[in-house]
Amino acid sequence: MMSALVLCGCASLSAGDEQRVAGKTYVITGASSGFGRGVALRLAGLKANVVLAARRTDVLNDVARQATAAGGTALVVTTDVSNPQDVRKLADAALRRFGRIDVWINNAAVGAIGPFDAIPIEDHARVVDVNLKGVIYGSHVALQQFRKQRAGVLINVGSVESEVPQAYHASYSATKAAVLSLGRVLNEELRLAGLRGPIEVATVMPWATDTPFFDHAANYTGRTARMPAMDPPEKVVEYIVHTSLHPSEEVPTGWKARGAIWSHHIAPDLTERVSANIAHKSQMENAPPGQAPTSGSLYQPMPGGTGVDGGVRARMEREDAARKKAEQGQ
Repeated sequence: MMSALVLCGCASLSAGDEQRVAGKTYVITGASSGFGRGVALRLAGLKANVVLAARRTDVLNDVARQATAAGGTALVVTTDVSNPQDVRKLADAALRRFGRIDVWINNAAVGAIGPFDAIPIEDHARVVDVNLKGVIYGSHVALQQFRKQRAGVLINVGSVESEVPQAYHASYSATKAAVLSLGRVLNEELRLAGLRGPIEVATVMPWATDTPFFDHAANYTGRTARMPAMDPPEKVVEYIVHTSLHPSEEVPTGWKARGAIWSHHIAPDLTERVSANIAHKSQMENAPPGQAPTSGSLYQPMPGGTGVDGGVRARMEREDAARKKAEQGQ
């Protein structure tokens, strides 16, 4: 039974699902790249209304042009999710334009990679401001509106690290664990209020995925940011869109995420030890040195990394090939 749980599951949309997306209004934070951009364009292709939120207005305008060309209706709202006034304005703008919000997707996130005490405390605090406080702010305004409508789906993008903490990702893992706990609490409150069903909260939990996140992250390892066995972003995009129509409380995105979570339930200490060893080998030994310390996009958005795919897998292949060649030449 457990093996079936780990291996089964998909996120493909039926023809009926695709028809149900048309005309719905989706608010998407972190829509300028990665999952957010991919979800926005996928939904636009299904003729949804997409409200695009991020700090990079120029990039959002480009996403909006693509979304409109794909058949959707787009609204750009420049937003820093760590600012509760910005998040309130985002909701108000969506309601003024479209009259209702059917799905709110809290996707915006940042990271800080490195030994915990090597990362400036201000950077850890900023990760909390965006990844946890930003999700709280978005969830708050979304649920207020959903209660008025008596319907709605809230999707919080967590991580497999919501369940299995990752070495060198301390504050990121901590915030993603909090996001999972928040979703569980909100669903219980909805149940107690008799609103569970018409209103649902889902936490999507991706495996490490090839998006611009790794190039945007603060990095204090002295090496390029990486993670082995990455998933393609399109896989997670499909899970998020599917979850908007078929919400469940926790949504691991594929067999690797489900396997890690299952393993952590059965043998938490061993799973964490294996995970840490893999992260150390990949990040602190195999990644090429020479990366200068950087706060990445924590405080100011970066001009690069505007795609859905981050090109990390291709970069890792080049780096690994160069490392092996150098080792053979010794």
